[in-house]
Amino acid sequence: MSVDLSLFEAPPHAEPQRPWRASGRTIAAYVALFAVAGLLGALIVSRTGLAGRLGWFVATIVIFPPIAGAMEWRRGVPAVINRIAGASFLVMFAAVLLPWLSIIVTVVSRGAKAFHPGFLSTDMLVNSPDDPLNLGGVSHAIMGTLLIVLVASVLAVPLGIMTAVYIVEIRGRAARTVRFFTQAMSGVPSIVAGLFVYSTVVVSLTHRFNAVAGSVALAILMLPTVARTAEEVLKVVPDDLRSAGYALGSSQAAVTWRVVLPTVRSGLITSAVLGVARVAGETAPLLLTSQYLVKFTTDVWGGPIASLPTYVFANLGVGSENSVARAWAGSAVLLVLIFVLFLTARLVGGRNRKVR
Repeated sequence: MSVDLSLFEAPPHAEPQRPWRASGRTIAAYVALFAVAGLLGALIVSRTGLAGRLGWFVATIVIFPPIAGAMEWRRGVPAVINRIAGASFLVMFAAVLLPWLSIIVTVVSRGAKAFHPGFLSTDMLVNSPDDPLNLGGVSHAIMGTLLIVLVASVLAVPLGIMTAVYIVEIRGRAARTVRFFTQAMSGVPSIVAGLFVYSTVVVSLTHRFNAVAGSVALAILMLPTVARTAEEVLKVVPDDLRSAGYALGSSQAAVTWRVVLPTVRSGLITSAVLGVARVAGETAPLLLTSQYLVKFTTDVWGGPIASLPTYVFANLGVGSENSVARAWAGSAVLLVLIFVLFLTARLVGGRNRKVR
């Protein structure tokens, strides 16, 4: 009697399907259709009042979805609607992405000529904005920005997270009031925050411009962003996880600090990064609180200190060709600095650890 051994063989491994991923044929079709829309957009620009690259882009993105849908008319109305919807999403994505790429390319290309080997390691103590571009640097502004943002983060991030914990976890009697004022603070103009800190800290307390005053102004602007983002992150934690901690006999404080916060650690880091990104480029509050200094310094209390926004403002105000190039270079350094801070925060935060 023979036994069919194939009955004991393991079933073949099934590969997961990804129907949402576009095939190579679909991508090629979109590229061809976009090329046709680009040619028609160029024709429209030549025949109408639209002009330049922006006019061509507007004409192309308006024409692209109808052309994509017309190519599917033989397959029926659902196929036409599906293709128009897909083309519209691509158009919206391009409309969002291209301005950011344009900003980055413009800042880097216009500021590149001001970079030299000592640009990041020297200050402007013995140089003026009109000097040749191979002299002077931006080290004083980089250090000032790092110090001001660091102190502002130390003030705003813990307070913002504790505010979110009070609203979501503790849910005290004043939770609604705290949420209302947090949302109201997000609409405070930056120059108003700077003027408030100028009148209370600079004039009444320290009697001088300094980095601490600038950090307080930035912390006021940073706090609502951190608190609101952290609040939304904490709401993602399922109540079953909290109930499991209570069932094991843990107190509310233990569940919050040992279960809830570690679960959303990555999200809390993201909220802190968003807060830093919100205030890193603010200029008006720093002009009223920390001012500008051409010398490299790490003294956060004794007097004025430079920052990248005020460096850009000071050089742009001179108006000469070299000073404007330095302003563009300072803007490029600020973009890179924010990107490095964001990348560092993501690497430090990593993925959420498993709750122990």
